[in-house]
Amino acid sequence: MTMPFPRTPLILALLAAMAPVHAGDTTDKPQATRLAPVHVQADSASGYHADNSQLDTFGSFGNAPLQDTPAAITVITRDQIDDRQPRTLSELARADAALGDNYAPVGYYQDIAIRGYALDPATGFRFNEMSMAGEQLQPLEDKQRVEILKGLGGLEAGVVAPGGLINYVSKRPADVHTATVGTDSHGSRYLALDVGGWLTPNFGVRVNAAHEDMNSYVRHADGRRTFFSLAADWKISANATLRLDTNYQTSGQRSVSGYQLLGGSTIPAHPSRTRMLGFEPWQQPVGIDASNSTLRFDYRFSDRWSAQLSAGHSHVVIDDNVAFAYGCFYSPDCASGATPGWFFAPNGDYDVYDYRSPDDTRVNDEARAVVKGSFDTGSLNHEVSVGASAFRRTIDQRPYVYDYVGTANIDQVDPPYFAPSPNQPGASARRLTSWQHSVFALDRVHLGPQWQVLLGGRYVRLHERAYDDAGTPERDTRLGKFLPQAAVLWQPTTQLTTYVSYSESLSLGNEAPYWTSNGGTTLAPLLARQAEAGVKYAWSDALSLSAALYRLRQPYQFARPDSTAAGFTFVQQGNEVHSGVELNAAGQLTDNLRLTASLNLIRARAEGTGAPSYEGHQVVNVPRLRSALYVDYRLPFAPRFGLLGGWRYASPNVATPNGLTRVPAYHVFDAGLRYASQWNGHALTWRLSVDNVFNHFYWRDTGNSGGDSYLFPGAPRLARLSVTYAF
Repeated sequence: MTMPFPRTPLILALLAAMAPVHAGDTTDKPQATRLAPVHVQADSASGYHADNSQLDTFGSFGNAPLQDTPAAITVITRDQIDDRQPRTLSELARADAALGDNYAPVGYYQDIAIRGYALDPATGFRFNEMSMAGEQLQPLEDKQRVEILKGLGGLEAGVVAPGGLINYVSKRPADVHTATVGTDSHGSRYLALDVGGWLTPNFGVRVNAAHEDMNSYVRHADGRRTFFSLAADWKISANATLRLDTNYQTSGQRSVSGYQLLGGSTIPAHPSRTRMLGFEPWQQPVGIDASNSTLRFDYRFSDRWSAQLSAGHSHVVIDDNVAFAYGCFYSPDCASGATPGWFFAPNGDYDVYDYRSPDDTRVNDEARAVVKGSFDTGSLNHEVSVGASAFRRTIDQRPYVYDYVGTANIDQVDPPYFAPSPNQPGASARRLTSWQHSVFALDRVHLGPQWQVLLGGRYVRLHERAYDDAGTPERDTRLGKFLPQAAVLWQPTTQLTTYVSYSESLSLGNEAPYWTSNGGTTLAPLLARQAEAGVKYAWSDALSLSAALYRLRQPYQFARPDSTAAGFTFVQQGNEVHSGVELNAAGQLTDNLRLTASLNLIRARAEGTGAPSYEGHQVVNVPRLRSALYVDYRLPFAPRFGLLGGWRYASPNVATPNGLTRVPAYHVFDAGLRYASQWNGHALTWRLSVDNVFNHFYWRDTGNSGGDSYLFPGAPRLARLSVTYAF
């Protein structure tokens, strides 16, 4: 929000402008001069601690601070982003133990899992609370904070995967002028500008720009990106505000293929973190051009009632180019058929495919209207939110090239040269049109000073049409579903909040892998249910503690072994049940020490599948235990210096549906240094961060994409150095 608050430079300028008028005024009667209102952006996330988020202020939980929100929400503040210097979604996800990678290659757009469920790129990512296409690199230069809703987001987003949501919140106009230059231990070059101010008392802008030449730790995977954003706030009147945010990024980098299990069951013995599997000199970088825009109009009718109109547009074009390492269908070591062709061969052979899919276009459009207010019915106070939204997603693609060109081995530094396919992609065609129309409502009832009840729900109508590459209809999905949400809060003191909640969400079924008997078939939509109990404690104004116990279930989707010619059929049978406990702390522990800490202990099981070998063990890519700790200690005898440190841990991670193959547990330690100085009277801040200080090898991801499983190693030691100058 904005509020009148005098800023010294502007006041001095106004007084100087008025000085001649007062000097020429010869009347003795005292004059009162009314100054125009000046607005300053109030940031709810100061340091490592946040009091609220868009998700609770404008989203599913009514107008309430995080302390009064019956859900687990993590806020990654601007200070955390600046100190840790993440560049990718995978690096950002290290901040919370409930998050983990799920098919996150170097040089490609990345996905993550929350509470063990992968996010759906179509609906799991949001920009200022509006839907954003997730198939893009996620720039952070223009973000004030990143908000993570852990658990079901049915009331917030309608048809969405059950793990949760990520909301990127942009910076607002403010009097800021900074430039940042940086590099890393591989010689990358980085430049960013952050410039803003109030051009008039009622109109402010903020511009962020960045360019990066990336020297990757993976050979042949250097890249570049250029980014620009604009934010504008216009206070039309005392009751009306209009906010615009828009950004654009273009990037290019070769995509790095993941490893696969040897023979479908063995972890590669001597993997390399710096080797690009399948590399061919004709392989072009993956180009991603992305733009995202949001527009929000807020109007206050009275002290109790307000309305919000919002619109969002997200447009991504991907030029996919990769010499893709996949399977072993053409390897002599797999000729007998004993090894499934969709894994690497037992001897480390893998096939190389020329994959080209240019002009892959994803567009998300959303519009939303919400009315919020409060009223009393006897001794009960109600805070209500009522609204409607419309969401459309389209995908346009060209028939791609995906042709075998040769077979290589994982022990080769570079594979042999194979000529590219002579085939070319076809003409672009519409492949998907998806509409969601929703109405939603929430009532937060105050039953005195200690008890609150939340009752709400969203009714969503989904209409989704899919087409083949010639434009012929393949699928027409229509459904309507009411998704309830309820919670009870008890606050025995102002510092302590306890809650229990229940919610439901709907997500689309997965597409069957091509190697199953029903390959290419999209399964029915899935209903997920979650029960959660939590405790939130405000240790102080600057430190918050929280704990959550949850149980989340939805139908289990898997390739079931059977007697068909393919040997597998992709089905929904039984349930996938994730039960866990989360512990979190964030904020200022002492005058000199601030931290974020999280732990996630989760039991993820498949139940009632009819396939005994798939039950009774942890599901793929969900470590039973994760923890993350980051600290910032300001030296008492040298307060300009801050020592930064981090520790990440994950227990052994299952890599096969039968639970027989696991990658080892890992500990990773990070370190850093921050030095705040001045140059010519302007602030100058130096930051050094070192990820994986001891250069430990670990597997960070055993996830899947399109039904195929991959292994991605974690990054080796990486140091980043940046200098930020306030001019």
